[in-house]
Amino acid sequence: MRFIFHYPETGGPDGDALDAGPLAEVAETAERCGFHGFSLSEHPIPGSGWLHHGGHQTLDSLVALGYIAAATQRLRLLTYLAVAPYRNPFLLAKAAATIDKLSGGRLILGLGAGYQKSEFHALGVDFEARNVLLEEALEVLPLHWRGEPFSYRGRHFDAREVIARPRPVQDPIPIWIGGNSAASRRRAATLAQGWMPMSGGAELSATARTPVLESRAQLARQIAEVRHRAEAAGRADSIDILHSYHDADLAEPRAADRHREAFAELEQAGVTWIVVSSRSGDPRATTEFLETFGTTYLR
Repeated sequence: MRFIFHYPETGGPDGDALDAGPLAEVAETAERCGFHGFSLSEHPIPGSGWLHHGGHQTLDSLVALGYIAAATQRLRLLTYLAVAPYRNPFLLAKAAATIDKLSGGRLILGLGAGYQKSEFHALGVDFEARNVLLEEALEVLPLHWRGEPFSYRGRHFDAREVIARPRPVQDPIPIWIGGNSAASRRRAATLAQGWMPMSGGAELSATARTPVLESRAQLARQIAEVRHRAEAAGRADSIDILHSYHDADLAEPRAADRHREAFAELEQAGVTWIVVSSRSGDPRATTEFLETFGTTYLR
């Protein structure tokens, strides 16, 4: 089991994207404390109403992960997640390949279809086309990363005898698909290298427009379904599963046995990565969380 630290998101309209601490310092501390990866979310232009009801601002995840790559040596760098329809897929592929090249092959590209209508409208992207746009991106990305001439004609993009460099270090860059829908599981099994189911309860699932994941038993069944579909498609590689673990006393040593038991149950269900966050808006609290979690679970 491997663990990713998600940079804490400050909620509300007044929070700053770096309230939890200087980004490079937090990433360096996470690496020193034994974390295997670091993740950032994405909301380029969030709606004011959403911010007033628990939403949050973010950095540009790809730009910020490139910055973190220069400050760290081994952390995997995850977009958790980037909304593929917000970007032209060729520009997304170029940015991802650049980070992967400069980091020595450490990027994981977490992608989703998106759910905030206000952001789609602000960015001039058709909300109703988001699933088609995601599918086209999943087709374009590996073509782009091969570094060989290719053509692609979809409903929204037409590339004729193009070639893109640099080739990423990884072949291909791992793509992990976010969401609980049957379509998300199908994409993960047939077009990607990982699945990121959304936990967090009914309210969060309703906001993100994805079905509720109600139990670990359901999670285990759906993981088995994803891997069976991948095998049926003739794939020999493994499918990674990322689970977001939430608990108010996660950094409390007295609760460590309960959390270790939960981690073991998730691993038994088929989870390969767990993402945690301190949910703090204070640099000292962020550091304390990282050090306590590292001492308790990672060393």
